[in-house]
Amino acid sequence: MRDALTKLFARFRKDEEGVTLVEYGIALILAVTVGVTVLGGLASDVNLQMDAACDQMTGGGNITGDTGACN
Repeated sequence: MRDALTKLFARFRKDEEGVTLVEYGIALILAVTVGVTVLGGLASDVNLQMDAACDQMTGGGNITGDTGACN
């Protein structure tokens, strides 16, 4: 039994398919991290632009608690 496990582990050590799977996993994690960061920054920029447009349309003075059109 021990000999069979030793041969199995030796075969896995020589097999390179597992390395490719790990590389794809790392690339996926990196892509998701970059995507979330970029979309988070983009959402912040869009929010600032929408607030500026709202202030221009309503004449500014968007006070917290105001029931204006831009809340």
